[in-house]
Amino acid sequence: MDLASLDIDRLKEIALRAGEAVMAVYQSEFAVEHKDDRSPLTEADRRSNEVILAGLKETWPEVPVISEETKALPWQERRDWEWFWLVDPLDGTKEFIKRNGEFTVNIALVHQGVPVAGVVGQPVTGRLYWAVSGRGAWRISADSEEPVRIGGSRHYRELDHVSVVGSRSHLSPEVGAFVQGLEEEGKVVTFRSSGSSLKLCLVAEGAADVYPRLGPTMEWDTAAADAVAREAGRRVLDWETREPLRYNKENLLNPWFVVE
Repeated sequence: MDLASLDIDRLKEIALRAGEAVMAVYQSEFAVEHKDDRSPLTEADRRSNEVILAGLKETWPEVPVISEETKALPWQERRDWEWFWLVDPLDGTKEFIKRNGEFTVNIALVHQGVPVAGVVGQPVTGRLYWAVSGRGAWRISADSEEPVRIGGSRHYRELDHVSVVGSRSHLSPEVGAFVQGLEEEGKVVTFRSSGSSLKLCLVAEGAADVYPRLGPTMEWDTAAADAVAREAGRRVLDWETREPLRYNKENLLNPWFVVE
C-alpha cells in the first residue's frame, strides 16, 4: 500500500455506492434484528457492508479489512498488520431506525495504528467528508459541486461561547458534568445532539467546538471521522492519557475520548 498514490476518488465512489444501498432499504419497509450484544441490525447494514467489501477487494486486494459486520480476525493474526481498512457500513443504526437521517457510511485506512485516510458519507443528504494525510480535509454537500476545505477553528478552551456536540442516543451523565464544568468556568455553552460519526465531523468543520465521548464506542465507529478531524487540525484524544486514539488494539473497544 502506498498512501501517496491512494485513489481517494475511488474510495469516495465506494462510500457513495454503499450509501445508495442503504437508501434503498431506508425508503422501504424494513425489519430490525438484534445482535448478540442487543445492538440493532438491518438489511441496510448488510447491503452496505457487501458493497464496501467488494469495492475494497476489487481495488486494493492486498489490504485486509476489519468491518463491524464481519467478524474480526484473532489478535494473533492481525497484530502485525501495517495497513488495513476499518469499516462501519452503517454507523448510527438507531438513527436509521428512527428515520432521522443522522447515520453514516464510514471507511478508514489505518497505517500502523493511525487513521491516515477516511471517508464519511451521510446518505440522506448526500454530504461527504474525506481526508488523506497531507492532502487536507474536505466536505461536499448535495447542493454544492465544489468541495470545501475544512479546518482552522480555534480550540474550545480559547472561546467564551462553546458549542458542545453529544450523542443523540447515548448521552451520559459525565457529558452533563463536562458541560457544567465549562459553565462554572464562566463560558456560555450551547449543546447540540447528533447521531453517528457526524459528531466528529461537526467539530472537524467548525460547526461545533468540542465533542466529549464519555461512553463506549468501537474502533470502526470513529476511525474514518478521526482521519478527517486530524487532517482538519483537530485532535481525537484518549480522555485519560491525552494521547491520540490508536487502532487495531487487541480489544477493539475505544477508551473514552474527546474531539477538540
